[in-house]
Formats: sequence, C-alpha cells, structure tokens
Amino acid sequence: MKKFLIEEISRAVDGTIAGSSKLQITGVNELTAAEVNQLTFVGHRKFISTWDQSQASAAIVNDDLEIEPGPGRALIRVANADIAMARVLQMFEPDPPRCEPGIHPSATVDPTAEIGESVSIGAGCYVGPGVVIGANTRLYPNVTILDDSSIGNGTIIWPGTVVRERCRIGHNCILHPNVSIGADGFGYRPSPDGRGLVKIPQIGTVTLGDGVEIGAGSCVDRGKFSTTYVGDGTKIDNLVQIAHNCRLGRSCVMAGQSGLAGSITLGDGVIMGGGARVKDHCTVGSGATLGGNATALSDVEPGATLLGTPAQDARVTLKQWAALKKLPDLVRRLQM
Repeated sequence: MKKFLIEEISRAVDGTIAGSSKLQITGVNELTAAEVNQLTFVGHRKFISTWDQSQASAAIVNDDLEIEPGPGRALIRVANADIAMARVLQMFEPDPPRCEPGIHPSATVDPTAEIGESVSIGAGCYVGPGVVIGANTRLYPNVTILDDSSIGNGTIIWPGTVVRERCRIGHNCILHPNVSIGADGFGYRPSPDGRGLVKIPQIGTVTLGDGVEIGAGSCVDRGKFSTTYVGDGTKIDNLVQIAHNCRLGRSCVMAGQSGLAGSITLGDGVIMGGGARVKDHCTVGSGATLGGNATALSDVEPGATLLGTPAQDARVTLKQWAALKKLPDLVRRLQM
C-alpha cells in the first residue's frame, strides 16, 4: 500500500495546507465514498456541504472556495483542483500489469522485425515482417502488428489490439484493448451490372502522432489513397469511429460513441461530446466544440460551440429547446 504524508502531497501539487499538517494518506477516493486516511477533492462550491459530511481525512480544493478543514482534517488549497488531483492519482497509481522486457515464448516475431531495447512482447502476440518497434514499448498479450508497420518509443498497446500493415504509431501512445488501426475504409460503389456492390480498394495508411491515446474498441480506418492522420496529443474515448482519409489536429478530444465520416478535417483542440457526429467532407475549425449528440452537416467555424441535430450555435439551440417545452401549453390555449 502506498502512503504519503499530507506535506509530501502538498509539495507535489504546489499547494498550501490548511488544518492538520501531519496526516498520513493511504489512498484517494470520491467525496461520498472516502474513508479515514483517504484524500478526496472539492472542485466546486456545491460540494462543500458534502465535504462536511465526508469521512475523508483531507481534500484537494480550489483556493477560491470558502471551505474549512474541520477538526483533525486538512485541506490542500490549489489553483486548479482537477489538475492537482491528476498529479495525486499518479502518486497513488498501482503498478501496471507485469509485462517483462523480452519476447514471450508463445509470441511470433518475424526475423526481419526490428525490436528496440527493453521492449516487452507478451504471450500470443504477432509481429510481422518489416515491423519496427521502438525502445521501451510494451505489447500486452494477443496484440497483432502487421507487415511494415512502426511503433514509436514508450508506447503501450493493450491486449487484442490490431495494427494493420504499413501503419505508423508515434512515441508514448496508449492503445487500449481491442483498438483497430488501419482496417479498410468503408468504400463501395454500385456494380455496373446492377447486381450488388463493388468494393473500392483502400490502399492508404494510418499515422498516429506522439502522445495519442485511443480507448477500447475504437477504430481508425486507413485512407483510400493517402493517410488517415491523428495529431499529437489527441485523446479518443471508447467506441469511437474515425473513417478513411480524416485528418485530426493536435490535442483534439472525442468522447465515447462520437464519429467522423470520411474525409473530415478537425483543427487543433476540437472537442466532440459523446455521440457527436460530423458529415463527410466537412471541416471543423480549431477550438470548436460539438456538444453531446450534435450532428454537424456542414463546416464549423473555429471556436464555435454547437448543439443539436442539425448542429447550430448552442445559444440558438438552447432557445429552441426552451421554446419546445412551451408547445403543449400553446396547443392547449389554441384549442380553447
């Protein structure tokens, strides 16, 4: 069990202690579930009353909140409780599942593959011809890396993930279980004889920049001609679809079940809420936000915030939703 003095935690997050400075913290937990000797956090004034009832011994709090530690407890005041708590979680994070450097006897690694220093290749993995894997990368069991692909340094690939041929994964990426990189894009045309569909070959690739994280069960399809590209630092949730020929900028965020149709361009720092969608061949400008379940059917201006289907300015959509709530009463009045 990891243990830290409250003073050690405060130094790590550049905080200021209010209350007891000699507490020993043995874990972290959410506000309503925390126990004695555990640390929690309070990021908003609406949770102050919950802190008063919590069993937690200490909390990370925003320094603009009017909140007191109480007897025998402590607060660590910081500028941003969410960011500080991320650092604390790193301190208490359990060691990852063991994946010792080397190649497991049950793994298959082609003799032409180039394997860097301190690489871990787990049970049942397959590494194909011409693959390059950078130093300190971990492949957990049953990962497949097909021909002529490359994986950067320090990348972690969890079980069941498939990286298909000729794809490129950057440094320090994380691919969670059952991610698919480089499957064929969805391309078909009606057969000239009218009897079915003709599959359009997808001969492009996929490139992930450095620091990209992709959640479980998500798919990034290869381009029809060129490269589907995901920019540095972009974070993709579980069950997300990125179709062929898309280009995502740096530090984009896509929440669960969101999706991009083919040939979409996202600028830097675009945020897509859960279930949000963008029509094919559209461009979403840098810094734009699509709220949950929004559907963009045309280009989105940089910095815009959109809601609804079809997506439009969030303020307009909210007014429309408010008006819809009044419709039953208006109908009754018209019928009188």
